[in-house]
Amino acid sequence: MDLSASTVLVTGANRGLGRALAAELLGRGASVYAAARNPADVDLPGAQPIALDITDPASVTAAARATGDVTVLINNAGSSTGTDLLTGDLDNIRLELDTHFYGTLSVVRAFAPQIAANGGGAILNILSALSWFSFPGSGAYCAAKSAQWSLTNSLRLQLAEQGIRVAGLHVAYMDTDMTRAVTAPKSAPADVARLAADGIANGAYEILADDISREVQSGLAGGVTALYPELP
Repeated sequence: MDLSASTVLVTGANRGLGRALAAELLGRGASVYAAARNPADVDLPGAQPIALDITDPASVTAAARATGDVTVLINNAGSSTGTDLLTGDLDNIRLELDTHFYGTLSVVRAFAPQIAANGGGAILNILSALSWFSFPGSGAYCAAKSAQWSLTNSLRLQLAEQGIRVAGLHVAYMDTDMTRAVTAPKSAPADVARLAADGIANGAYEILADDISREVQSGLAGGVTALYPELP
């Protein structure tokens, strides 16, 4: 896919990976809508800020109506409440699902017809190594990302006939605000953005951004006891 001839909309583009993705795509010659709940927070020269709260259906509809030329959609906006499924606040659990599952689905439903009308293109959902592996302390996030992975697989099959290639990017820790308290090694957002752009350009269905994601994916074949050896 020729990204220099593409018009890309990136959600959550005001900071972190979203901003890095928008910058990488601008550097490759793409036209970029940088979507954020508050477009005034977008400080990326060359990008066109656009208001979009993926958890607000009216906002999603308004963003789709305000565009018309999108050929690539990147669902990057996310949340991480660090909520335990058994003891955590149910509102936080709903927020995770509203963001990663329902929010992603809402944006795809709004923009897929636009992409198809423009001759087809691509959708990239930013997933996680935690789509495949769960930590109890952040069970809400893991469950929401797992649901988003399943959503990605379904949409990939449904949208292929419309000329839309749907990809998922799996990544572990990145050096962003969301992982500020994490002391483990982290990928640079710019490096992940470069891999993501390469994947879109090459028509990849699945993009694994780091060794942890590759290790977890390979561990799936070993079953539950391979992924969770601490189980009795």
